[in-house]
Amino acid sequence: MQTVHLFAKEDLEQYCSPREGEIKIGQTILLPESSNWQNWLVNQKAPFVLLGIPEDIGVRANGGIGGAQTAWTSFLKAFLNIQDNTFLKGKHMILLGTVAVQDLMDQYTPDAPLNALRAGVASLDELLAPIIEAIVSARKIPVLIGGGHNNAYPLLKGLSMAKAAAVNVINLDAHADFRAREGRHSGNGFSYAYEEGYLKKYAALGLHQAYNNTAIIDQFTANPDLKAIWFESMYLQQELTFKQGLQQALQHVKEQFFGVELDLDCITDTLSSAQSPLGLSRTEAWQYVFECAGQPGSAYLHLTEAVAARADGLQYPMTGKLLSYLVQAFVKGKQKR
Repeated sequence: MQTVHLFAKEDLEQYCSPREGEIKIGQTILLPESSNWQNWLVNQKAPFVLLGIPEDIGVRANGGIGGAQTAWTSFLKAFLNIQDNTFLKGKHMILLGTVAVQDLMDQYTPDAPLNALRAGVASLDELLAPIIEAIVSARKIPVLIGGGHNNAYPLLKGLSMAKAAAVNVINLDAHADFRAREGRHSGNGFSYAYEEGYLKKYAALGLHQAYNNTAIIDQFTANPDLKAIWFESMYLQQELTFKQGLQQALQHVKEQFFGVELDLDCITDTLSSAQSPLGLSRTEAWQYVFECAGQPGSAYLHLTEAVAARADGLQYPMTGKLLSYLVQAFVKGKQKR
C-alpha cells in the first residue's frame, strides 16, 4: 500500500515558475529519488522533510466547516517560488510528498455522519503515525502542512515511537483540543495522545476562555503536566506579555523532545474552520515558530487548520504565503542554533 505520494520533478512544473537571473526554492529543494523513501532519507544530509496532508475529515468529525485540505496546494504555490539565496537554501529541505489520503476523502464525503467521520480519522491516524516514525527515525524533522488538528495525535505518536519515550508539545491555539475521548476528531488529538502515554507535558499558549469547556479548564488546573496560558491574561488583563507567555510555555516543555504546533485559527481574521475576529497577529505567530525552533528539543512543526477555500465559499488568497513565511521561520530558527 502506498502511504505517501512522492513528489517528482515533473510535479514541480505546476507550482514553480522559474525566472531568468533568479533561483527559486522549487529549483533547488530535494526530491525523493527512490520509492523506498524510508531508506533513502537515512542517507540525506538535509534535515527538514516537508509533507502535505490534504484532508478535512477531522475538522468535519468535530462539527467544523470543511476546507483544510486546500492549504497544502496553496502553500506549494507560494513556497516553491521564493528565492533560494544566502538566507534560505533549498538543499536543506526535502519535499517528500503528500500523505495518501484521497481514498479516505472520497469515502468520507461531506454528508457522512459524525460516527463515520470519526472512524475515518482513526484510519488516518493509522496511516500517518508510521510515516512520522520513519521520518524521525531517519534523524529528520517533519514539517507537516494542511489538514485538521486531529493530526497532532499521530504526529505525537510517531515521534514518541521513534524516540522510544513520551514526548512534550507546545501549541499556539485558541482551543486546547483536549476534549473528551468520544471518537477521534480535531478537538481531542492531545487528550488521546496523553491518555495513551505518547504525550507527557503539554503547554497551550493563547487559549481563549470562551472556547474551552469547563472539563478542559478543570484538567489544566489540576494536572501539572498541562499548562494553559490564556489569551485574556496577555491582552485583556495584561498580566504578562506574549513574549513572557511564550517563554513560560517553552520552559514547561523544553526539557524533552517536543512538537511545535500552530493552529492558524488563533491568528486574527485568518481563514480556518473556526475563524476569529480577535487573536494573535501574523507577526507574533511568525516569532512563535522561530523561537520554538531555536530550542534544541523541537522535533517537528505542524501547521494546521489553515484554509485557502472553505466549504461555505469563503476564500483567503494569502493562506499559502502565510504558511510559507511560517515554514521559513522554523527552518531559520533551527539553523540559528
